Order: sequence, then C-alpha cells, then structure tokens
Amino acid sequence: MTRCVLLALAILGVFRLSAQGDDAWLAGLDHYWAAIDSAYRDSVHSPLPKEDRKGFTNLPRFAVDRSFQVKARFVALEGEVFGMKTSTEREPKYRSVGTLHFTLAGKEEQLTVYRNIDLSRLEDYRNYLFVPFTDLSNGETTYGGGRYLDLEGPLGETVALDFNRAYNPYCAYGGRYSCPIPPLENHLEVAVLAGVLKHHD
Repeated sequence: MTRCVLLALAILGVFRLSAQGDDAWLAGLDHYWAAIDSAYRDSVHSPLPKEDRKGFTNLPRFAVDRSFQVKARFVALEGEVFGMKTSTEREPKYRSVGTLHFTLAGKEEQLTVYRNIDLSRLEDYRNYLFVPFTDLSNGETTYGGGRYLDLEGPLGETVALDFNRAYNPYCAYGGRYSCPIPPLENHLEVAVLAGVLKHHD
C-alpha cells in the first residue's frame, strides 16, 4: 500500500501543470512520466522485479496521441460507499462521485469517478480522484487487468481526460500487491492505444 501511495504522490505532484496548447501539453506529459519513471527507478520502492531494475530508464508507452485527450462532461452524483474488489481479499472503501461522458474513437463512452474514503482523510489526498478502467486493448498491447487514471477534484462541468496518462497498477509487474480491479461499469468498448504498454510477457 505504501508503494502505491508514493506513486500516487508523484502523480499528484504534476496535476497542476498547464495543459494549454500543444507545447505545454507535451511538456506536461513529459514531466508526468518523468516523475513516474523516477519512482520506478527507486530501488527501495520500485514495483519492478529486481531483474528488470538493472538498466531501467523508462516505462514503455504508446506514442503520444492527441486524439486520446478528450473533453468529458462531468455529471456529479454521489454514490453509496462500497468495497472495491482487488487482486487480494482486501476491499478498500470507495464512493463514486460522478460520471464522465465523452466521445472516443467515434463512440459515446462514460467512466465513473471514485474517491478512496481512507485516503481522502489525508491532507495530501483530500482532492484525489480515481478512474480505473478496462478497454479492448487489454491482454494484447496493454495489461490484462486494466489501467488507471488519476484526477484532482473538485471537478467542473468539463474535464480534460487524457488517456496518454494511463498507467498500470503495480500488479502488472508481478509481486504481491493488492490492486483495485476496475469495476465492470468502467469498461470502454474501444481500444485505448495510449499511455503505458503492458509489461513484457
């Protein structure tokens, strides 16, 4: 759990970068992935197996694609607290805070946004929002268990949703981690060819 928190902190640290214009958007992506790659190079906290840490420079990713950055309409709707299933018996408590509605690859899609109840009690995570998802690329070019996006609340009526920032749960790299499994409602009927690729077979 501690390692996952450290990664989330690294991600949260780059939320506030401006995404106006291509240059700023690309710079923001570079900074975002540099923070994640740095965390994965940390020999103490990296989720990578020891044999993969030697010579590691960065996580393999799709080429940046502007078409996978979309404007989503956010509909706020607070749900009941529930236990989200994970790769272990642990079921951390989450609450849905609303849904994101958008068009991707010509299809109307939506994703539910969640708040982790325990994390939200910590000052650093007070505004942290979680968007786990699966899509048609899973098991082929991306991790079979789905990927994650993080957002910073409070969300307005329009949200910039950038799948170029999609990252893997730690479970994608092996080890005994407890990773949230994306709920069925967060499956996309498109192949999201953006963000991080799957770890080697």
